[in-house]
Amino acid sequence: MTTKKPFGLPSMKLIAIAAVAGIVAGAAAVYVKETGIGNGVSGTASAECPLTKEHAVNLTPLMKGQVAAMVAANQPRKLETAAFNGPDGKPMTLDHFAGKTVLLNLWATWCVPCREEMPALNALEKEMGSDKFQVVPVNIDTGDDEKPKAFLSEIGVDALQLYRDNTIGVFNSLKKEGLAFGLPVTLLIDDKGCLISAMNGPAAWDSEDAKALIKGAVGS
Repeated sequence: MTTKKPFGLPSMKLIAIAAVAGIVAGAAAVYVKETGIGNGVSGTASAECPLTKEHAVNLTPLMKGQVAAMVAANQPRKLETAAFNGPDGKPMTLDHFAGKTVLLNLWATWCVPCREEMPALNALEKEMGSDKFQVVPVNIDTGDDEKPKAFLSEIGVDALQLYRDNTIGVFNSLKKEGLAFGLPVTLLIDDKGCLISAMNGPAAWDSEDAKALIKGAVGS
């Protein structure tokens, strides 16, 4: 059994704000203190991800400080039901990013912690984005694209592309996998599309702790 560890979020204020941020797909946006990643799914790890569990275990010492909320997956697997629209509006899945380590982040404009961590995600992509790593922020606002586009433009996001799912289906699929409890939710996925780790709640993604975790995940 995987040892559970508490989420070490960077700001208690963000937790308090997030707790009243609203309801996503019938789930209150409340951040749990302890959880096991992937406990909602039974069975063994995906046969396509035989080395990911060892990789996740090796990265666990880097899940500290500003990214202490990250929890290694106890069942590394491909998230085949995670689907959303790309910047061109066309449907896509995580298979599109094969060959890259991905930091998948679900966010909404009404989620205050999401809004506050977006500049840090932008800074991380600007510094570390490459043919080996990409930050993939998926906005789940309902309606059209204008509100999230306006928000990103307003705060000067210039390194992140806009991925969208106005049906909230991607959140619900991760909820069923035992990975999503509220917003923001962030998943670290290896270059073969296998889940390494996940966290619920905000983090300082431009911190040295975050960059060290990403470097370890990429293998650089």
